[in-house]
Parts: sequence; structure tokens; C-alpha cells
Amino acid sequence: MKIYKKESLSETFSFYFDRRMFKILLLGAISGFPWVIIGSSLSLWLKEDGLSRTTIGWAGLIFAVYAFNYLWAPIIDRVRIPWLTSKFGHRRGWIFLMQTIILICLICWSLINPTANLALVISIGLIIAIASATQDITVDALRIEQIGEHEGKSMQAGAAMAVVGWWTGYKIGGIVALSAAEFFQNIGFENYWQITFLILGIIIIACNIGLMFINETSTVDRRSVQLQTDKLIAKRLSLSNVFTKSAVLITGMVVGPVISFFRKNGFNIALAILAFIFLFKIGEAFLGRMSVIFYKEIGFTKSDIALYSKGLGWITTVIFTLLGGLFAIRSGVIKAMFVSGILMATTNLLFSLLAWSGKSELFFAIAVIFDDMAAAFATVAFVAFISMLVDRTYTATQYALLASIGTAGRTTLASSSGALVDWLNGDWGIFFVLTAIMVIPSLIFLYIIKDKLNLND
Repeated sequence: MKIYKKESLSETFSFYFDRRMFKILLLGAISGFPWVIIGSSLSLWLKEDGLSRTTIGWAGLIFAVYAFNYLWAPIIDRVRIPWLTSKFGHRRGWIFLMQTIILICLICWSLINPTANLALVISIGLIIAIASATQDITVDALRIEQIGEHEGKSMQAGAAMAVVGWWTGYKIGGIVALSAAEFFQNIGFENYWQITFLILGIIIIACNIGLMFINETSTVDRRSVQLQTDKLIAKRLSLSNVFTKSAVLITGMVVGPVISFFRKNGFNIALAILAFIFLFKIGEAFLGRMSVIFYKEIGFTKSDIALYSKGLGWITTVIFTLLGGLFAIRSGVIKAMFVSGILMATTNLLFSLLAWSGKSELFFAIAVIFDDMAAAFATVAFVAFISMLVDRTYTATQYALLASIGTAGRTTLASSSGALVDWLNGDWGIFFVLTAIMVIPSLIFLYIIKDKLNLND
């Protein structure tokens, strides 16, 4: 009979000091930063140029590309970029290319007036979103491949560090964007947002420099296993011509990872997993899409938003993401998702109190702290959960598929958030109550599958 000693808190916390975690932290920051560009920065830019809440909300449809990036994820797993792959590596080459595209788009934005060229602004925003979504495929694959397949606790610690990194890129990027915009506005520049986008371009360059310090490691010979799968498919098709070879390539790239997921989990459980992933963060997305507009409408300045929502929010997020990671390691990722789901629903109601009480810096600080606490717990549990589901042969494709399904719920449905506020005649309190209710369906699906999942937890 084996006797297992319960792990101490210090032993659990020691997972964060693995050298690999600092690389994962940087990858998270690279992934999170573009969201502030096409999220709060674009929203405020359009708002301050006189566009309506409904228009801003529908402009957020560009985020929908994150829901479909799994469609080209197989290309990321397979295609090697000329020169960049040999120079930087397979994963890093793709990230470098996408970062360069985002930088070029920021330069283009700096030359445009959104009121006169709204379609062009949104089109460039769409290109940024596509590049960012493509980058995320590779960042997540590179993050997962930093950790061994059976290092369950390290994977959960890595998920926490990835979330800390993501929020660091998002929050600090937000602080820089809002502070720079207000600074240039106060000294008299009419094109203060255009200048701000050039400042954000400098951060993109810094991210590319940091990327060079992350090594690519993989314990699985992806190329060899993928070719074996292709040969098996070709043998089943029996014919050998250009059409068959094309069918083999497409099947191996796209269908193989999907079949692998359903075979591993069983058809019914796989569907329930996908339903849970789709619904889990819808309420948070509705709140997040309109939060900066809400802050502005009840009287907070850009510097207030930068201080409370970005600065204070970043500190809170870092602390509670690390605590959320510890909780997931010690209690299990399933319990962590239940707790975080309940927290998300509860903390959304704090914004209703802020809306009904009017402008209050105290309520603002309290709402931001607890909302970021809930979001941190939810995100680290969610990232760990889907990271544990992927097959290392198809790391990029399967993770992108699962993550994009979660993004589909957040982006496609939440794009109507501005229209919902308008339909409620600007009743922000009722709006935030509805966002709290949106969390409940996902927890029902989680309850259904909780005893049927086989995670390395």
C-alpha cells in the first residue's frame, strides 16, 4: 500500500519558479497585447469620433476571426515559412511574421481619419485580428510544448503564467494606449489616437525582441507522426493520383485532429465539452465589450479608466491568476471552473450597483478588483482545461479548435452587446444583471460532464 503525502503550499507554489514559466509569461504578453489594440483602443477611438454604441458594438465583429482560426491552424502545424523558419524556428517564424503585419497595420491606422474612412479602419482592424488570431495559434502551441505531456501540475501552473502574461500584455498595453492618447490630446494634437498607434508599434518591436529568448522544444516528432497518418489515409483511399494526394493532405490536416478529439472523449461527451467551452465566458464577453463605454458614459476620464481598469486591474489579475493557478493545482481544474463560473456571475452584479449608484471611484475600484479576480480564476482554469485535452501530434490545431469555439461564443454573440444596451434604453444596471445570468447554462453542461472526463489533473 502506498502512502501519499499531501503537497505543501510552498511545494505547490514552487511550480511557478520553473524557468519555463518565465518564457510562458512572455508568450502570454505577446498574445494579449493585440487585444487592447482592437478592443478598448479601437472602441474609444470610434467613440470619441462620434460613432454610436451600436456601431462600435458591431465593429467588434472583427473579433469573430478568433472563433475561426482553427480553419487555418492545420497550415500553422504543417507549413514552414521560407527563410523565417530556418532563421527563427517553425513556431517563432510564424509569430514574427504576424507581429510584423500588426506593426504595418498600426502605421496605416496612424494615417487615417475614422469618421471619413470607417470601412478602411474596420478593414485594417480585421487584418490585425486575423494576424493576432494566427499568432495565437502558434503562441498556444509553443506554450504547451514547453511542458511535458504528463506534467499535469506544471501544465496548470503554465496556464496561470500564460494568463498572467496575457493580462500583462493587455493591461499594460491599455495603460500605455490610454495614457498616451490623453497626453497627446491634452497638449493639443487632434490626431492623438493616430500618434498613440505609433507608440503601440514600438511595443510590438519589443515583443519581437523578447521572442528571440524563447527556445522551441517538442518531445513529439510531429512531422513524422503526421506523415504516418497521411500514409494510412492514402492506403485506405488506395488510388494514387493528384486528386487522391490532395484528399490525403486535406484529410490529414483538418479531419485527423477532429477525429482524434472525438475518438478520445466519445461522441456525446465531446459534444458536451464543446457546448461548455462555447458558453462558459459569454457573460464576461458581453460585459467586457461594453465596459469601457460604460465607464466613459458615467463620467470617468481616460486616465481614470487607465488607473482603475488597467493599472489596478492588472495588479489584481496577476495576484488572483497566481492564486487561481494554486487553487487549480490543489483542488483540480474542474472544481476551479465551477468556482470561477459562480464568481463571474456574482461579480457582474457589482457593475449593476455601480450603474445604479452613479459615478463612484470606490464602487469602481471594488467592481474592477472583484471582476478581475473572477476573470483571472476563470481564465486560468479554462486554459488549463483545454490544454489538457489536446493531442501533442496536433497541438496547434486542436488547441486552436477548442479555444476558437470558446471565442465563438464570446465574439459572435457579444457583438450584439451595444445593441442590447440601446434596446434597454441605456439601462446599464439591467444589462449587467443579464450578463450574470448568461453564465448559468455553461455550468449545467460542466455538471453533466464532470464525472466523465479523464484529465491528467
